[in-house]
Amino acid sequence: MAWLKRLASPKWWPIDRKTRKFVAVPRGPHKTDASLPLVILIRDILKLAQNSNEAESIIKKGEVLVDGKKRRDPHYGVGLLDIVEIPSIKKSFRAVPSSDGLKFIEVSDSNKKICKIIDKKNLKGNRFQLNLIDGRNIITKENSYSTHDSLLIELPTQKVLDRLDFKKGNVALVIAGKNSGKIAKIKDIQKDKIWIGEEKTIEVPKNYLMVVGKEKPLVRLE
Repeated sequence: MAWLKRLASPKWWPIDRKTRKFVAVPRGPHKTDASLPLVILIRDILKLAQNSNEAESIIKKGEVLVDGKKRRDPHYGVGLLDIVEIPSIKKSFRAVPSSDGLKFIEVSDSNKKICKIIDKKNLKGNRFQLNLIDGRNIITKENSYSTHDSLLIELPTQKVLDRLDFKKGNVALVIAGKNSGKIAKIKDIQKDKIWIGEEKTIEVPKNYLMVVGKEKPLVRLE
């Protein structure tokens, strides 16, 4: 297993950096500084275990689901808008961005997830591969999807329930930077410079935004 020095871990992780030298490195599709290992989530945030051994036992028994799938790796990294379900306590949580890193809010719409399209590839047979921000890929024959658009998908089937275009008037979530967590309508688009808000607008890089709705977010984000 890979380990990270606690002093070098992301500042938003809720861990004691003085009692022990190393901490679990998150594995999976999300970057280290943008995700949290399941063992820390279960122990330090959800408080379902008193120590690492108890947390690891819960996870290895298959009692934790991420996006509808059992994850038995204590190092599995939970990232942007991932859904964590704990069937034993009948609760689900969504990882949402904030100025202090990810926070986990309890939700009832655990079968839905919004994902941003970060790349699109042409395949043989007039098919297209949509690469999503959380590492998953969706194959489709529909050519109308564009990079920076978002998809509302059903979990765990990956069925596309709705499409959200990256355009003026739609609602976007800031997923990185000092305004992380802010939700506002897209006011203007000029290449990679985007302005969001109503009376008072702010400029946000295009890569820092994810469209999450038309009039309001399609899932609970706060």
